[in-house]
Amino acid sequence: MTATEALGVDIGGSGIKGAPVDLVRGALIRERVRIPTPSPATPEAVAATLTQLLAEIGTDGPVGVTLPAVVTHGVARTAANIDKSWMGTDAAALFTAATGRRVSVVNDADAAGLAEVRYGAGAGRDGVVIVVTLGTGIGSAVFTDGVLLPNTELGHLHLHHGDAEAWAADSARERDDLSWEEYAERLEQYFRLLHGLFWPDLIIVGGGISKKSEKYLPLINVDTEVVPAVLQNSAGIVGAAMHAPQ
Repeated sequence: MTATEALGVDIGGSGIKGAPVDLVRGALIRERVRIPTPSPATPEAVAATLTQLLAEIGTDGPVGVTLPAVVTHGVARTAANIDKSWMGTDAAALFTAATGRRVSVVNDADAAGLAEVRYGAGAGRDGVVIVVTLGTGIGSAVFTDGVLLPNTELGHLHLHHGDAEAWAADSARERDDLSWEEYAERLEQYFRLLHGLFWPDLIIVGGGISKKSEKYLPLINVDTEVVPAVLQNSAGIVGAAMHAPQ
C-alpha cells in the first residue's frame, strides 16, 4: 500500500467489516468486506475471523482495528458489550501474532470520532466536539481543538437510574418500542447531561441510526449545535485505518 492508504477493520457485535482506506479523502478505496462476528466472540475466535477477513480483502500492509472496549497500549480493559474474556487481553499482540502483520487497536467510538472530526461533520471545527455513536450501546469521543481525549465511555454516565446507554441507546428504542418523538425526549435528556458536564460547541450523532436523523434530531432542543455524522457506517473503518501503524 502507499503512504496515503491503510487498512481499517471495524469489529462489531454482529459483523467484522474492513476495507482499504484513502487517507487523503477519508473514503473507502473499494467496497468493504463483512464477515459475521463469531459466537461466542472470544479473543481467539475473533482473531481467526480477522485473519480470514484480511485474506478476503487481499491487500497487504499494516492494519488498524477497532474494539468495543477501553483500549490502553493495545490492551482491552473493559468488556461492556463484548465477551468478558477480552478483559486484560493484549489485543494488539494477539492480532499481530494471528495475522503476521503489524496491528494497532483503538476503541471503536474513538475511531469513528477520529474519522468524523478529520473528514466529516467536525472537520475544521475548533473548541469542544463530542461524537456520540448510537447502537447497542452509546459510544463517545471527545475532542478539544481536534485533539482526542481517548476512552471517555460517556455511555456509562448515570442517567434515569442506571447507565445512560441502557436508556438512550438505539437498542433501548427498539427494546421499548419507542416512537421517534419518545426517543428524541430520551436523547435530549442525555445530550443535556453531556452539555452540563462538557459545554461542547458541537455534538455529532453517529452510528447506524444517523441515517434516520431527520426523524429525531429536529425534535431535540439542546443549547448547542447537534448534527448527524457524515461518514455514517464507514466511520469506524476509516478511523481504524487512521490508527494503523505507519
